[in-house]
Amino acid sequence: MMQNKAAQPGAASPIFHFVNGANLMLKRRTLLTTAALASVPLALPHALAQGRKDAVVLAMTLEPSPGLDPTGGAASSISEVTLYNIFETLTKINADGSVTSLLAESWEVSPDLKTYTFRLRKGVKFHNGEPFNAQSVKFSFDRAGGEKSTNKDKRTFANLSTQIVDDHTVVILTKEIDPDFAFLLGQGTAIIVEPQSADANATKPVGTGPFRLENWVKGSSIALSKWDGYRNANAVKLKKATFRFIPDPAAQVAALLAGDVDAFPRVTARSVPQFKENSRFQVVISGSRAKTILAMNNKKKPLDDVRVRRAIAAAIDRKAVIQGAGDGYGVPIGSHYVPGAFGYVDTTGVNPYDPEKAKALLKEAGVTTPLELTLTLPPPPYARQGGEVIASQLAKVGITAKLQNVEWAQWLSGTYGAKNYDMTIISHVEPFDFGNFAKPDYYWNYQSPRFNELYDKIKTTPRPADRSKLLADAQRLIAEDSVHAFLFQPQWVTVANRNLKGLWKDMPIFVNDVSAMSWA
Repeated sequence: MMQNKAAQPGAASPIFHFVNGANLMLKRRTLLTTAALASVPLALPHALAQGRKDAVVLAMTLEPSPGLDPTGGAASSISEVTLYNIFETLTKINADGSVTSLLAESWEVSPDLKTYTFRLRKGVKFHNGEPFNAQSVKFSFDRAGGEKSTNKDKRTFANLSTQIVDDHTVVILTKEIDPDFAFLLGQGTAIIVEPQSADANATKPVGTGPFRLENWVKGSSIALSKWDGYRNANAVKLKKATFRFIPDPAAQVAALLAGDVDAFPRVTARSVPQFKENSRFQVVISGSRAKTILAMNNKKKPLDDVRVRRAIAAAIDRKAVIQGAGDGYGVPIGSHYVPGAFGYVDTTGVNPYDPEKAKALLKEAGVTTPLELTLTLPPPPYARQGGEVIASQLAKVGITAKLQNVEWAQWLSGTYGAKNYDMTIISHVEPFDFGNFAKPDYYWNYQSPRFNELYDKIKTTPRPADRSKLLADAQRLIAEDSVHAFLFQPQWVTVANRNLKGLWKDMPIFVNDVSAMSWA
């Protein structure tokens, strides 16, 4: 995504899960091995332990980029810091995937699923003192779908018409049927912004949430402080939240063991066993809606030949990739869709692991081996580790994958922006991003009138049974066209102090809801 997170990119982007390229070194200590750290007494001074009762330190692999406005960038790390903390939405997505009210007290949906009437909370203010009302909702959605919008869900918002009934009632008309519309309105792309301050949200975010930006030390950390003007301030237990950025897997482990961070959502899975055996920690294994893929540039020769793409898919042993890239935490997928999602069908049998078939397909396509292709790898371990596994597998069928490690900014500008790549490994973490295959200018350059026709029907078919069948047809088409080598649905691991409460069990979206956290 776009971390990030390829997924996260403007209107057509995913949310990416990326890590920042800077290697942050642990300071204020000499380098110790993990084993040595594990043996060091880690009892915190009494004063510090007491102070932590109203503060929390969270760690992330990716620093938000390019800023703190989730409507202006594709990286999932932006919402990981700001969504439900600084910014709020009309609806709220919960850990179990359910949707409840947030800035909207309630809503009604017309039988044709095209008209939504939202009744807004009264007495809500933005951090700068301006009132939250129907006008700010209309401004936010018009901005998200406007000509200059860089919102990754621009297409969705461009198909909306927001009408003001009164200060606390809005009606939203949508051209496309989307049973998940209430869910979408709880994502970072649908935050409600204050009109006067909206343009500065990347560096000076102003929202209605329980926390405000206190400080941002680039390359190191972001600190949020509790906003006393929040409508339900008494229910927020923590006064401060600090997000530290630690991309290096060894440093992640060291920071947790040393007590420098209280929780590390989506930590590198390789560290899990030692924390499961340590009574000071809790380990949460979360389900996801993410799709980790070997993305291919469908316009680059010879990748414009479906036989070559199928050969690449056939050369890859998904189970071995899951073990190497995700330390065993993942489920194989055969299309850009995951088990548990509405309308899912198992397509892993469409392009199964078959090295001999891969060789035959390359020969049929007239490819002279060894075929040299560049495999661009962003910084996260699943990409770097997975790249080594895949390169080894491709070599066995006559494909030489030249590994090219890049930082997040390079990936964003070169791979996603300029589409200057052959193959890349990326995890798309957004739940509902199947429509990206209908976008001709998307970074993988896939164009299919058949898929476009199917997707248009999916967006305009109200009956769930009919939509489910269409979704199944679309999944099979994507698999048969071998748009990518679809790898696995990752499972995310959170390691935290055992006394920290309020962590999400599952992760339908990437978010750290600090207002729900407290100390036992």
